[in-house]
Amino acid sequence: MHRKVPDPHRHFARTMRADATVAENLLWQAVRNRQLEGFKFKRQVPLDGYILDFVCFEARLIVEVDGSQHAENSRDLVRDAFFRGQGFRILRFWNDEVVQNLDAVCLAILAELKNTGE
Repeated sequence: MHRKVPDPHRHFARTMRADATVAENLLWQAVRNRQLEGFKFKRQVPLDGYILDFVCFEARLIVEVDGSQHAENSRDLVRDAFFRGQGFRILRFWNDEVVQNLDAVCLAILAELKNTGE
């Protein structure tokens, strides 16, 4: 799934990778290099005008790690609906949840990865 990404989006994604939150860094250390049962994740991926925190294209799973600015955010609902329409599943976790209980977050991600909807 290779698409032409506008340069500003590519630059913004690169900036976000360099300036990740503590929660994003913790989760990245847990899922990078196929550490989660061989599933490949990418982080801060520009796609269709959005930046995805984490995505496993193989399983069509998007994982978002959100701070309080995402509470009651209608733009997130629109974004999630768009990607669901593209065949993706979306999991959202709060920053605190990742920091305080990384194991449970990884187990939830793994359960969704293995849930192929069959």
